[in-house]
Amino acid sequence: MPEISMLEELGARAQQYRVGLNRTQAELATDAGVSQRTIERFEAGNSVQLDKLLRILRAMKLTENLDHLIPETSIRPIQLAGARAETRKRSYKKRDALPATSGWVWGDRK
Repeated sequence: MPEISMLEELGARAQQYRVGLNRTQAELATDAGVSQRTIERFEAGNSVQLDKLLRILRAMKLTENLDHLIPETSIRPIQLAGARAETRKRSYKKRDALPATSGWVWGDRK
């Protein structure tokens, strides 16, 4: 699903939810601490800043649903078995090993 479609769907759902709460855009904007134009843009499917989105969700009492957006990671059994139980902070990719005959030799071997 393209991003524009997701934004439009999210905006339409937010509008339906707001109307279900029997609140106007102006009331929601005041409670969220954003401009009414921000609410209009969001409900129209346009992009809004992340901090403003979080304020809107908080004003609609939907922040508990954010746990489903990016679930908390759990410790894998292999991490429990090892001596180090540190939380990873970076991702990595395996590097390809150099071929046995790379063609390069030290300067004293010719």
